[in-house]
Amino acid sequence: MKISTKGRYALRTLLDLAEHRSDGYISLRDIAERQGVSKKYLEQIIPVLNKTDILKTNRGYQGGYKLAKEPSQYTVGMILRLTEGSLAPVACVEQDPVECVRSADCPTRPIWEGLYRVINEYLDSITLQDIIDSRSERSINEKTK
Repeated sequence: MKISTKGRYALRTLLDLAEHRSDGYISLRDIAERQGVSKKYLEQIIPVLNKTDILKTNRGYQGGYKLAKEPSQYTVGMILRLTEGSLAPVACVEQDPVECVRSADCPTRPIWEGLYRVINEYLDSITLQDIIDSRSERSINEKTK
């Protein structure tokens, strides 16, 4: 499994909104500048995020985007599933019913199921707030050295 640029930039975009949530609605231009990402590329990612309850949008002069919920309510897994689709390492672990004719006798299927479980548990255990807190903690530690 490889996370695409779209998934990485979506995570960075939402993290940027989380870090600047006290600023109100944030323009894509501001996010693009802070993240070193093309505004045009962000314009392709925002509709994917906007289809859900993740963002609030405001149009016009003071327009932009902000998180609809607190950063602690967004997991990395949730964000990546929106942009990447499945996080499954192989297709058969997410199929119900399993379409592979070898699934009943497949010696490697338990490996892929275990990996899929670990990926989901790990990514679902990290919130945007966790990332912000970790970043703040690292910054404090670096200043005290």
